[in-house]
Amino acid sequence: MRNRFDEQLLQLNTELLKMGALCEEAISYAVKCLTERKPEMKAYAIETEKMIDHKERDIESLCMKLLMHQQPVATDFRMITSALKMISDMERIGDQAEDIAEIAEYVTNADFQSKVDITDMAETAVKMVMNSIDSYINKNTDIAYSVIAMDDTMDELFIKVKNQLINSVKKGTDNAEALIDMLMIAKYFERIGDHAENVAEWVIFSITGNHNS
Repeated sequence: MRNRFDEQLLQLNTELLKMGALCEEAISYAVKCLTERKPEMKAYAIETEKMIDHKERDIESLCMKLLMHQQPVATDFRMITSALKMISDMERIGDQAEDIAEIAEYVTNADFQSKVDITDMAETAVKMVMNSIDSYINKNTDIAYSVIAMDDTMDELFIKVKNQLINSVKKGTDNAEALIDMLMIAKYFERIGDHAENVAEWVIFSITGNHNS
């Protein structure tokens, strides 16, 4: 019975890793829509978001089977319940990447410097997402805490982009709506960072039994 349980736990780790990779892909497609002016990437982001939703349902089903049929001990129970919390945040990451791709087509003429900094936000978001999953797979709280620390960097980047956009509005621009859209995109990246931080906090809980927040 335990061997079967261990096999299913390994499957859970594999599926979480796949879901994390899909989140990374969705963010990457959204960034290409924004920085490379590739509107065809919007369809890829939308399709990837659907795959993330499907993966969430698969993992949720697997977790339910583990909880109902395998009678996990306390440590295993924390891992499984943490996974359920994590996939909820990861699903939201997929949603927000799709939102970015949806808005990107309206900001092609927005201030380039802001785009550069938003790209920095995107790179930070991808790193936070993948490191949070890596910390779960490797049961490594040091990596999880590093993700939590990176959220401060994400917040600083958001403030920088927001100030740039505010200054552009003050100077006068014919693209005020595009600048507002750019601010929304930056906010979505900040939220992706928040969700990655949540994942890292659940990793810490799964290992230690203590929730960071």
